[in-house]
Amino acid sequence: MSRIGRKPIPIPDKVNVEIAGGGISVEGPRGKLSLRLHPSMMVRAEDRQLHCVRPTNNKLHRSLHGLTRTLVANMIEGVTKGFEKKLEMVGVGYRASLQGRNLTLMLGYSHPIVYPLPEGIKVEVENQNLLTISGSDKQQVGEVAAKIRSLRPPEPYKGKGVKYATERIRRKAGKAGA
Repeated sequence: MSRIGRKPIPIPDKVNVEIAGGGISVEGPRGKLSLRLHPSMMVRAEDRQLHCVRPTNNKLHRSLHGLTRTLVANMIEGVTKGFEKKLEMVGVGYRASLQGRNLTLMLGYSHPIVYPLPEGIKVEVENQNLLTISGSDKQQVGEVAAKIRSLRPPEPYKGKGVKYATERIRRKAGKAGA
């Protein structure tokens, strides 16, 4: 049996959970999230705890069991604490600025890159080269961070580019001098 799927999900006091019509919606201090559940998965609420239930023991249901529980737990954590990713820009002249809902990035190209921020995502710029991306939806925060990183991924020779703050760039030796 799935160890992750079996674990109950505690519901904090400030969070309201609604299970209806094959979906679940969670509302808390940081916003509202909803998820469409797989038709064979069920989520039950019992005394301030959620339990994910699978109908059979076949491979598909076993894999969906842990996935469903993790997605619901991430929704509850998102509306209470939220999620954040930190990006670091390394390189001469690499910088970012925020203008309304647009993030303007100077990444060594001949032109600035303007990235419109989606709803539910907040970006803070520190020292012009550190970005903190935060929001209540874990998937959306990770996706925005990955898209910004993909605009100029770090290269292995000088380490220039946009990288996650916790990421270590594996460096290569350049050409041997004559």
